[in-house]
Amino acid sequence: MNGKISYVCEQAERLDTFLAQEIGQTRSQVAQLIKQDCVFVDDKKVKRPGIKLKAAQIVRVEFPFPKKEPALKVNFEVEVLYEDEHILVINKPSGVTVHPAPSVKEATLVDWLKHKGMRLSTLSGEERHGIVHRLDKGTSGAMVIAKTNEAHELLSLQLQDKSMGRYYIAVVTPPIKDDITIVEKNIGRSSSNRLKMACTPSGKYAKTVFKTLALSNDEHNQLVACKLFTGRTHQIRVHLESFNRHIIGDHIYATTPKEDKSERILLHAYIIYFIHPTTKEKLLFVANLDDEIKNYIANKFNTEQINEVMDTSYLIHSFTANY
Repeated sequence: MNGKISYVCEQAERLDTFLAQEIGQTRSQVAQLIKQDCVFVDDKKVKRPGIKLKAAQIVRVEFPFPKKEPALKVNFEVEVLYEDEHILVINKPSGVTVHPAPSVKEATLVDWLKHKGMRLSTLSGEERHGIVHRLDKGTSGAMVIAKTNEAHELLSLQLQDKSMGRYYIAVVTPPIKDDITIVEKNIGRSSSNRLKMACTPSGKYAKTVFKTLALSNDEHNQLVACKLFTGRTHQIRVHLESFNRHIIGDHIYATTPKEDKSERILLHAYIIYFIHPTTKEKLLFVANLDDEIKNYIANKFNTEQINEVMDTSYLIHSFTANY
């Protein structure tokens, strides 16, 4: 076995449902891990995916060595925002999946990292070298990657205690009425569509704050900033859907009007902040928007106003300590 990682169950739920969300795989893939004797609950090997977990139980996954397969061709580049011997901060392109999975046929961010010959942590298993947190395939923006197991462990703790965080930028429709909107609704797997998450009382606690930034020239769309206080799958998209808003280019949670077609979802992790795992210095990085989002905004919004509201200090101070 190679790469052990543990998760703490926060509430009673099925093992396969819990693990599918935690490790970003399907329930059938989780069932395969269980079949391979890779899953333990409170140090006891489990045999059935449908067992009911209790709150505070610890689930450990011991990821197996992957099968040796031909290396995938890496045909994309990634902007590096910062690098030292402990961590790497990047601006992930839209359209790039973070780590390999049975359903992923193209090169991933992990493949790019290996292609560059970078030494990475192994805490998340062979297929997830260095990956501390994820972004969806279509979402671009800031990510921090661990080069050592020590850095990985400390960064993971910061995710839990909220000393690490990100501010996202999105273009939504229709516009949000209030300047600040706080959504606190539990999120779990949708009962009607396995590709979707949904707000459900039985889900896990989730909190998002939305700050309106600018109206489009035709007042149909709006640029917003989003601050996550939890890290649930599709959290921003699900919380927007809960009050009938969606992100332009989101083909899972909404149908984009013809005049607003976008090849990619207009969601970007704009700012990331955390404490350096070794130096303990507070760090903040800005991941610039790619050309597709920049061009969309330039065509739909007042450029002068956008430059003002995209200022880093303005964005951060828009989210006061009360939120």
